[in-house]
Amino acid sequence: MSRKLAERSPGMPLYPKLRRRFQSVIFSFMLFSMLFGGVLLVLANRFGVFRPLLRANPLIAVLVMYGASLGLASLLAYYVGRQLVEPIERLSRASSRIARGDFSVRLEPDTRIDELDTTFRSFNAMARELSSVETLREDFVASVSHEFKTPLSAIEGYATLLQDKSLTESEREDCVRKILASVDRLSTLSGNILLLSKLENGSYQPEKKEYRLDEQLREAVLMHEQGWTKKRQELDVDLTELRYYGCESLLLQLWSNLIGNAVKYTPENGHIAVRMTADDATVTVEVADDGIGMDEETQRHIFEKFYQGDPSRRSEGNGLGLALCRTIAERCGGSIAVRSRPREGSCFTVRLPR
Repeated sequence: MSRKLAERSPGMPLYPKLRRRFQSVIFSFMLFSMLFGGVLLVLANRFGVFRPLLRANPLIAVLVMYGASLGLASLLAYYVGRQLVEPIERLSRASSRIARGDFSVRLEPDTRIDELDTTFRSFNAMARELSSVETLREDFVASVSHEFKTPLSAIEGYATLLQDKSLTESEREDCVRKILASVDRLSTLSGNILLLSKLENGSYQPEKKEYRLDEQLREAVLMHEQGWTKKRQELDVDLTELRYYGCESLLLQLWSNLIGNAVKYTPENGHIAVRMTADDATVTVEVADDGIGMDEETQRHIFEKFYQGDPSRRSEGNGLGLALCRTIAERCGGSIAVRSRPREGSCFTVRLPR
């Protein structure tokens, strides 16, 4: 809708049908007024209704014409006020309430003018969207504040602890490691928020190029080698050799997030599978594990910002990884879905267009 409005020339009216209707109404009433007054004078002269008055005062014709025009002009003013001006005033008052932050206002499309009713329905849709955006903004600010507060509190606490001169060298090293871990979490959080914001508002335009998608997936697996090696997890990597044209940096982030989650939520000696298949139209990548899994309620919300189905693991993430995965997949013209059962593992499936 906004693109269509932007394409209009500056002098083009927004609703030409409404303007033409308004002009035709005024023209019709004025023409009718003149015809009515003329017919009235002709009839009066023919039947001699006003003949004595006309002989006594020639201005009677002017007065009769004026009275007829006044009556019709009053009808015209009432019609315009009732059908056009009053709805526009309602729209103006409602817009003022929206400007003050009241997104609950709604307009009843009952003007009997199609263009105004369409405007009112569009206004109501805008108010609903603004209300939902405001709710999301408040939730987002609250969530971000909480996610930043936790590592900052940890950094403050361990930094205060380091001032204690009675600490042993190993205790100091432990405090430093925990401070660095909290700093890394803050860095990841701010980076994810920034990237997610750029992707959603369209300000991030990554360069597309052709590259080996199977090699990129192997690179993402190796990025988490320390994690799956430490937990002695078995990896099954089955990838079709494929050259792909797309956003290399974004897709690497997508694979890294999915594989990192699989490593995180799969227990020691568990199994992780990374598979890729392709046909003429679609590339399908699956990242499966036999970890803790998810219930149906968690699956419904897992791609929402800051949602974490396992509260006990809040310290290990910030709830933005899968939201970022969905945004990247959609930005690349694809989709992401999950199948999971509690204690039976999860399988994330990404489909991308060739």
